[in-house]
Amino acid sequence: MVKIRKADIDDVETITSFQIKMALETENLELDKKTVKKGVTSVFKNKNKGQYYVAEENNKIIGSLLVTPEWSDWRNGTILWIQSAYVALEYRRKGVFKYMYNHLKKQIKKSDNLLGLRLYVDKTNQKAQKTYEKLGMNDEHYKTYEWIKN
Repeated sequence: MVKIRKADIDDVETITSFQIKMALETENLELDKKTVKKGVTSVFKNKNKGQYYVAEENNKIIGSLLVTPEWSDWRNGTILWIQSAYVALEYRRKGVFKYMYNHLKKQIKKSDNLLGLRLYVDKTNQKAQKTYEKLGMNDEHYKTYEWIKN
């Protein structure tokens, strides 16, 4: 059975390895482990940056994601962005992300201040897009643009 919990500092190594694997798989990008580990660790040191969640089966971490808050003045509440979602290869297509997503939805439904979930996905990642659509998410409202300093 899959269990979802808030990640803690002891999970840094696993989350770091997941992020390195994800960047290589999705963008063919080799990340510097030292930099990624510092980035993951900084979330645990400053809760305002976000919160990691992990999915476990038989006490083994099989997936993780990061949620970061976005204040909406239009709605007077917080929308959580799902970022850095990763499920270990051998556990994909088994509902692991769905468990994590539904866990977050339950938290939001219970909260007066949390309003919803958003995420972004690479436009070529059709499998992920189908997963998100099956969960009831849509891409009808926003298009994401970015500028990243090199």
